[in-house]
Amino acid sequence: MQRYMPDWWALPAINDKNREFFTSGNIVLQSCESCKTVQHPPEDICHACQGTTFDWHTCTGEGVIYSHTVVEHPIPNTLKDRVPYAVILVSLDDHPQIRILGNPVNIDPEKVAVGQRVRAVFETIEGEKAGVTLKIPQWEVV
Repeated sequence: MQRYMPDWWALPAINDKNREFFTSGNIVLQSCESCKTVQHPPEDICHACQGTTFDWHTCTGEGVIYSHTVVEHPIPNTLKDRVPYAVILVSLDDHPQIRILGNPVNIDPEKVAVGQRVRAVFETIEGEKAGVTLKIPQWEVV
């Protein structure tokens, strides 16, 4: 899959809390070992019990568009050849309270709508962050 944003667009800084999310090629969420609460984005402390040890929970990668916006004014101006583009917030089927941001990749931005079904697809970016291959989640309307 070709990069959705330009090659110069900022990429996530990888750390121990987000490495699995950005490198696995799956939608994986932090799960508290103590109370089994699933949360995103990953944190140092469980939102439910204040536990500090976590596992990863792999999701189906399917959900619905909870919210969206269409960017029509390029800020910075260097994005002028990319507009319009859509940014969506996806509510996951497995965990509807968790929402993940991304871009829809197979639909005209003006046709994006709340409630559309989506599934995760992954944009692979080879070795740009200290030799780590990134797999950035984007969303395909199904």
